[in-house]
Amino acid sequence: MGIINIISLWLIPIIIGFILIYGTVKKVPTYETFVEGGKEGIKISFSIIPYLVGMLVSISIFRASGALEALMNVMKPALEVLHIPAEIVPLAFIRPISGTAALGLTSDIIATYGPDSFIGVLAATMQGSTDTTLYVLTVYFGAVGIRKMGDALKVGLLADVVGILAAIIIVSILFS
Repeated sequence: MGIINIISLWLIPIIIGFILIYGTVKKVPTYETFVEGGKEGIKISFSIIPYLVGMLVSISIFRASGALEALMNVMKPALEVLHIPAEIVPLAFIRPISGTAALGLTSDIIATYGPDSFIGVLAATMQGSTDTTLYVLTVYFGAVGIRKMGDALKVGLLADVVGILAAIIIVSILFS
């Protein structure tokens, strides 16, 4: 375990040092390039804010309206037949929308059921095996002006469904 800690402490500084040395050898103005990247990053951050606010408001409305709970109540009988805990459904729906909201739900699930419980492990596995597809498409595609994102949306949501199903199957196998 000690060697892993040493590697983790030194890996990023070594990578940054390598990039700086490599850039200097290739006669790239490394400091100026870094400053330009910083300026571009700040511009992108400001251009993302309207999309981010819109996404966060939409998530809040979805949760506060009770639509998520109503959807869970409709799905509960089918979930019981499939032996899928209903407590996971909000995470499955929120994860493609917002990583922060999903992390909050995962924390709540783990605090309620424990990190070693079936539901706790399933929530953590789902958190790690899916992505914030709608957030990425809305914020980043919007920031760079991409308007046609239909295929990216389909592929991203399909990947999320596969990640959720894989998490359920793998954790079920490990806990049976």
